[in-house]
Amino acid sequence: MMKGKTSALYSAYIIDGHRRQFTPAELLNGCLAEGASAPSHEKNADTIVDETLDLSPSSLQFDEREIQDYLARTIAVRDKPRSCPLAFSGYFTKSRIAKALLDTLWMKGHFRLSDLALQARWRWNDRKLGNMAAFYTSVEDAVDYIDGLGIGLSAYSFNESVNDCQVAFKAGISGKSQDSDENGAEEQDTYFTGNSPFGTEQPTLSKRRAQADLLSPDKDSWIIYVPFESCRYRLGGSILEETLGQAGNTFPEIGDADYFIDCYEVVRELIEDGIVTAGRTVGDGGLLTALKSMCTDRIGASVDVSGIMNANREDKSVRILFGEVPGALIQIKDIDYDYIDAEFLLQDVAYFPIGHPVPGSGDVNVKAGGDSGIAGILQSLLNSQASEGED
Repeated sequence: MMKGKTSALYSAYIIDGHRRQFTPAELLNGCLAEGASAPSHEKNADTIVDETLDLSPSSLQFDEREIQDYLARTIAVRDKPRSCPLAFSGYFTKSRIAKALLDTLWMKGHFRLSDLALQARWRWNDRKLGNMAAFYTSVEDAVDYIDGLGIGLSAYSFNESVNDCQVAFKAGISGKSQDSDENGAEEQDTYFTGNSPFGTEQPTLSKRRAQADLLSPDKDSWIIYVPFESCRYRLGGSILEETLGQAGNTFPEIGDADYFIDCYEVVRELIEDGIVTAGRTVGDGGLLTALKSMCTDRIGASVDVSGIMNANREDKSVRILFGEVPGALIQIKDIDYDYIDAEFLLQDVAYFPIGHPVPGSGDVNVKAGGDSGIAGILQSLLNSQASEGED
């Protein structure tokens, strides 16, 4: 823990009795994007000594019959600022990075993941035992994930907080911001990048969405779920666990950067080609919370998550529905189903057609359990991804 005005970024760290080789600033400077500059060095750096705290196991049992109540809880707080679960600060930080990048998927423009850069901000309570060890882990895992994604940081900052520990990321294309589009109209803000060796020649990114974030009333259209991770579904650190006043479950072990890249590129291509008619980021609150956010008073949905459960060998639908594994929900027309099927299979990306919109009601009806004809194919695909990740 810190004493006085010791710099969190530039101090040396001793955690659990072991001195860390690099300061947080040195780690973060190593993944700065081209042209980005580090914040000014603080002179009051010192040595921070802290220890990792163990999390007490949770006795909470989730009830499959309470899914609608759980959904009401998560929807109510979905857009509020999140506190970092300190026992899983690294995985949670990666989930914040994934969310920031996923949110760019839906925007107008022409860009790839490699064109993007991230702004990182930590607001941290540095006074409690274990907090600074969690901060260091957060920085370490952020740098590792960003490097694996092949992108960089455009800026980073640390501010002391008296109450909470939060980490947030904002994604954009590094370079000069323009206030008008290529035709001179000021209807959207577009960003142009500098030279990126693996990026688009002239990438653009608008602040306006390329398509709706609400379902259209086409009852024959498909709702497709694309998880951007190959990890197991867990409820630790989730909004659902927080709303129930519990802690102690395991957070999803997010970190498969290579698979995230594959998923991002194929979904982004579908969006730029106009195949996706509506889309939402799956993150805070999980799959069901994102789906409910796509519904209106007059357009609901009927979905079956049996295929996801079978493919992940999961017998608890609550984990699938509320576990915060990063991903995307997209709506496509029935006529485009064969096309997206070919695209996902070509890129070796698992996807799940989970259901259809239901005009006339804003309810979300969920079915879980039972076999699906496509489940075996998807399970084989996920198993092959897991094998590749272990090599």
